[in-house]
Amino acid sequence: MIICLADVLAESELDDVRDRLNCGSFYAGSETAGWAAREVKKNMQLDAKDKDWAKLQRTVREALQCHDVFTLAASPRTISPVLFSKYEQGMGYGDHVDNAVMGGDRPFRSDLSFTIFLSAPEEYEGGELAIEDTTGVQTFKLPAGSMVLYPSTSLHRVETVTAGVRQVAVGWIQSMVREAERRQILFDLETLRRQMFSQGGKTSEFDILSKTVSNLWRMWSDL
Repeated sequence: MIICLADVLAESELDDVRDRLNCGSFYAGSETAGWAAREVKKNMQLDAKDKDWAKLQRTVREALQCHDVFTLAASPRTISPVLFSKYEQGMGYGDHVDNAVMGGDRPFRSDLSFTIFLSAPEEYEGGELAIEDTTGVQTFKLPAGSMVLYPSTSLHRVETVTAGVRQVAVGWIQSMVREAERRQILFDLETLRRQMFSQGGKTSEFDILSKTVSNLWRMWSDL
C-alpha cells in the first residue's frame, strides 16, 4: 500500500532542517547509486561529514518515532539513516527499484521506502515522485513536511525539475512484518480496534479483536 502522511515534521522542525540544508555540503547523488541506477540518478546529497548531519538524522528519526500512523503502517524493525537530497533545475531520477539489501556492514532488507517533502510544491516545477503499482502510475508532490510511504518493490522515479529546487529526505525500512499483504491486514485491524475503543470503550468485542491482532502478530512478526 501507498500512504501519504501529513505533518510528519512540525513547522519548527521543518524550518530548522531547511536552514541547515541551505548551508550544507552536498555531493553528486550518483555516488551512492547502484551500478544501473547510477546512469539515471541526477541529484545532490548531503555529505555525511557535514557538521549538521547527525542533528538532521535525529530530527527526522524522532519525528518518525512519534508519528502514530507511520508506526502502525510500517511496523519498523530497522530505519536506515536518512539521505537528504536536492534537485536543481534539470535534475531528476529515472525509473529504478531500490536495492533489496542495504546497510553495508549492518545489512537490512528494504521493505518500505519513504520520501519526506521539505520544499513546498510552489517552490519548484516538475519533480513529482512517480510510483508504479497495479493501478498504473501515481504521482506525488506533497506539502512541505508531508511523507509518502510506499513498497520498496515498486518501480519509481523523480520527474525532472524544470524550475526551482526540490529538497527531500528519503529512507528505507525493514518491517517487523515482511509481507505487504500482512502489514495491510494488521494496519486495517489496528485502525478498527482503535475506532471501536474510541466509540465504545473496552467491550467484549474489543477484547476479541485485540486477542486476534495479538495472535496475528505472534504468527507473522519477523524478529
